[in-house]
Amino acid sequence: MTGPRSDPPGGMREQPLSRAALERVLARAAQLQAATGEGDEPGSMTEAQLVELGNEVGLSGDLLRQALAEERGRTLLPAESGWLASVTGVSAVTAARTVPGRPATVLAAIDAWMQREEAMQVKRRFADQLVWEARRDIFAVIRRTLPIWGRGLELVPANEVSAIVAPVGPDKAHARIVADFSAARSRRATAGAALACAMLLITVPLVVMHVPPVLAAVPAALAALLTLLVTRRQYRQLVSRAQVSLEQALDRLEFADAKPATAAQALLDAFIGPPRPPK
Repeated sequence: MTGPRSDPPGGMREQPLSRAALERVLARAAQLQAATGEGDEPGSMTEAQLVELGNEVGLSGDLLRQALAEERGRTLLPAESGWLASVTGVSAVTAARTVPGRPATVLAAIDAWMQREEAMQVKRRFADQLVWEARRDIFAVIRRTLPIWGRGLELVPANEVSAIVAPVGPDKAHARIVADFSAARSRRATAGAALACAMLLITVPLVVMHVPPVLAAVPAALAALLTLLVTRRQYRQLVSRAQVSLEQALDRLEFADAKPATAAQALLDAFIGPPRPPK
């Protein structure tokens, strides 16, 4: 015969936890364990352990692996801070999506896109990641100068573009591409600030010529402000076009939109060769 069920401490009746509350409890428990230093490595958990724990609380293993892949991709994003980020905008743009295909195949397809559509070349290679930089040879210069390829090379101003691909399922992978424009942002902001200062210096000879300081300063201040606004707008248009280019690359992967090479691309391939697969 079963004895009477004991009440919880404090005389409170147990309340069922919602899924959101359960996730918060698990996250807080991991945080507390990390603070106490328990375990082999504080707060660490293997992918298999996480999937097993998720299954116990009713979470899909495939969705957990996708969340893990997205978390790994976040490491590619640079930290944003300072007045430059607040004035001009972000230093990097990113696009991420779960697409069909194995990681190696997806990464090779992204590499082919970068080489053929954006005139990029491989800078560094890792097991699940590639880093590109803009080509600087004569053919890349000609391609950037002559608008005969039907689209602009929006990623050329980036100091580097990175892509990381992680497996999600048997035939699915999560791809994240990041284009870093921090160097281009600094150059444009410096040039805009220098031009704005030059505008303000115009007031000096006007004051020497006995022009009232207010009348001399107002046009120069407006011109300096307009210079900064134009610099900010141009940079934001630059990163906006780059964002669209990254999304187009993932569109091609997600919808298997393999378009044939144009006549201009065929001519380019004849000179510099087709896209080279990653080694």
